[in-house]
Amino acid sequence: MPAVPGPGEGIPADRPQLPPTAGLDGVRFRSAAEAALGPEPPAARRVGWGFIALYTLAYISTSLVFIAPLLVSLALKVNSLVGIKQAPDSLALVAGVGALVAMFGNPLFGKMSDRTASRLGMRRPWMVIGLAGGSLGILIVALAPNIAMVLAGWCIAQLFFNALLAAMVAVLPDQVPTAQRGVVAGILGICVPIASVSGTFLVKLFTGHQLAMFLVPCAVGGFFILLFAVTLKDRRLPRAEKQKWSARELAITFYVNPRRNPDFAWAFVSCFLFVMAYAFLATYQAYYLLAKIGSAKAEVPQQIFLGTLAQSIIVVVASLIGGKLSDRTGRRKIFVLTASIVYGMALFVIAVASSFSGFLVGMAISGLGFGVYVAVDLALVVDVLPGRDNAAKDLGVFNIAGALPFSIAPGIAPVILAIGHGSYGVLYAVAGLCAIIGAVAILPVKRVR
Repeated sequence: MPAVPGPGEGIPADRPQLPPTAGLDGVRFRSAAEAALGPEPPAARRVGWGFIALYTLAYISTSLVFIAPLLVSLALKVNSLVGIKQAPDSLALVAGVGALVAMFGNPLFGKMSDRTASRLGMRRPWMVIGLAGGSLGILIVALAPNIAMVLAGWCIAQLFFNALLAAMVAVLPDQVPTAQRGVVAGILGICVPIASVSGTFLVKLFTGHQLAMFLVPCAVGGFFILLFAVTLKDRRLPRAEKQKWSARELAITFYVNPRRNPDFAWAFVSCFLFVMAYAFLATYQAYYLLAKIGSAKAEVPQQIFLGTLAQSIIVVVASLIGGKLSDRTGRRKIFVLTASIVYGMALFVIAVASSFSGFLVGMAISGLGFGVYVAVDLALVVDVLPGRDNAAKDLGVFNIAGALPFSIAPGIAPVILAIGHGSYGVLYAVAGLCAIIGAVAILPVKRVR
């Protein structure tokens, strides 16, 4: 099996190179696709720790505005409107439709970002627009008097927050050379757990104050997103190089040919199944604690915070170590494979737990698998991007694997619960199987070891 090409390796000498483009301060940057797939001179393009720190804070904040409502406040809002018996079905509707919006929004905004010829750059405008529109959607959810308004607000939030996410993810291949991607992706791997802990902590602080539970995470996250957007040395696309839209171009925004790009396709399938497992866990934690563990409603925010904290401590350590080891060994697949299996086993532990302590043990074990996975999988995906000219769009297509499960999982969870006579243990056992099958799906990838 061939090794991962290093900087300057595996690129034909006669392949035409795209010209670099000037940033706002006159510094020249390559496109996202060039950064991902083109030859790189050593050291000169290495990013510094100042950039990494600001990028990490912004990435944490992007995760925060998504995760805070997803883990706690959205489920509690739905429960307050319809009650615990109808809440799972109502949440399935809201989360499922919202995830479908996200699935289409992410690659669409990624393509728009790739073709933005603004004086402010390619990524910066969509960070600001995404933050503003998403925060408006969250406000609508917080004030909604019924499920229909919750659904409308959540769809708006998902649409615009995915514009923000598409631009934020594209910064990795835009700015970070191959030799640093494992380390930077490993650092970014701690963003989700930190955002999860921060989000659940902020929600816990404002328990009983529904408006603050929704808006405070947006305000805190928004500050760091805007700070990064202002300081980013963003690429500017010359208007002469801006490609025109067409019906065919719009259609392929949501598609990458799996026959021509089998490695990308297998990585997509593996990620889809892993995220499906995570979607079951994240979406139904509150109802799992209420129905299976027997927790009181007032205890749920605190218990989710503690479970997330136990998971996240392990995630941070595993992510940093996993990303560094992946870069040193030049291997990606073995880390993704092992991480998916460990995560699946953790979900089996949660499935059989009969107390909150058992739930905490399962969450801690899941942190090991989740941490290594998020550290290495993003680097693996960037290494198998199929094209030079549409990196943000292709990353947007790949992000469908991260959005679609949140639509499918709420749709099939009620069926699984019905078959399992309402058992959330059965639901999480199915989630564990998804993660393990996802581990097997990474094996056919050939372009990386």
